[in-house]
Amino acid sequence: MEMQAENIQQIEMLLSEKDGILRFRRTIMQYECAMLEIKTKLDVLNTELSLQKSRNPFETIKCRIKSPESILEKMKRNNIPLTVEDMEKNLNDIAGIRVICSFPDDIYMLADCLLAQDDIRLVARKDYIKKPKPNGYRSLHLIVEVPIFLTDEKKPMRVEVQFRTIAMDFWASLEHKMKYKKHIAKAESISNELFYCAELIAQLDGRMQQIREKIEDAAEA
Repeated sequence: MEMQAENIQQIEMLLSEKDGILRFRRTIMQYECAMLEIKTKLDVLNTELSLQKSRNPFETIKCRIKSPESILEKMKRNNIPLTVEDMEKNLNDIAGIRVICSFPDDIYMLADCLLAQDDIRLVARKDYIKKPKPNGYRSLHLIVEVPIFLTDEKKPMRVEVQFRTIAMDFWASLEHKMKYKKHIAKAESISNELFYCAELIAQLDGRMQQIREKIEDAAEA
């Protein structure tokens, strides 16, 4: 992972332990390895299930590692000691994967298949599809732990996996961009409009899934 000189200097100043920057780099590398492990598992599942069902259960998959600035800001905001050990212990979203599916039932099928693998341990699950956030946000969030095999050790690492439909991702992306606009007039009215749009999107997901099921039933008849 490439970091600018000012980021390295900031981390060197804020991480209080000896050789903190070296440990930080190695730990980030380990998160990248864990992220790749989970992505490979999902890609394999997508390939297998596409053969079984004659369609791909997910459309796209996106991976990201939290930036050094975001990591340090979150640690300071939550009063977490600025050490690599405390970073690993307290942050679950350093490595993140977002899986964009066509239909809601594909989300749960993929999540169940991933969690059924014997080297995956579920750390936490938040279902914002069945219980949306107050602003209308919908997504299934899993924190999973997967072992990585390095030259000198086997180490369990945590990865956050988010599952959304295309429509959910469209809404979340636009909402994320708009909520950072400053000094918005009639902010409450806009929030209500966004919530209404989230409800419409959820209905659209349900209708599209019903149409797919009708097509599949007709093909089998």
